[in-house]
Amino acid sequence: MPRNRRPREREEKRGEIVTAATELFTRAGYDETPMTAIAAAAGVAANTIYWYFKDKDALLVAVLDHVLAEALADAGQRTAEPWEDQLLWAVERLEQYARLVTVVHARTAISPVVDAWHTGFHELAERMLADGFRRTGIPEDALRASTRIGVFVIEGLLLHPDEAASRREVIDLVAHLGARGRAPRDDSTEP
Repeated sequence: MPRNRRPREREEKRGEIVTAATELFTRAGYDETPMTAIAAAAGVAANTIYWYFKDKDALLVAVLDHVLAEALADAGQRTAEPWEDQLLWAVERLEQYARLVTVVHARTAISPVVDAWHTGFHELAERMLADGFRRTGIPEDALRASTRIGVFVIEGLLLHPDEAASRREVIDLVAHLGARGRAPRDDSTEP
């Protein structure tokens, strides 16, 4: 029995540290939160965090994984909703973590572990956007551009918050980008 208890305690302690870091990084900010504050909030000694995480960036990635897992679980329950409602929900969900979005973009240039997480996140987000756009009827030859536009719009809304009605108008337009449009012109065949 003691053999099973130790790993479970380790996972619980790790989870407590991630929960504390999520709260502090979201409320106070990554740069403004020292590891000692996270340790205090998690109820552990400051050096204990380093038994679980190599450094602060590794802890940030664990926080991001935690936030993403919760969001994906919630998103999975919204698949019957209209595409524009799903996109709006995603933007509003990400807005709760605006400080994390900002710090991820800032740290990708200096932290390989954060950069790797960011790259993986974009790949996932782009796959999800592409699937949603396919369901709205966007032609395959316009899918890549539509997906990129979707990414830019979502990031723009996160970095430049707007009032709810305006945000909704933008999301509605993006959600149906190519549904009535046509594929981009191929100018290479014109004289």
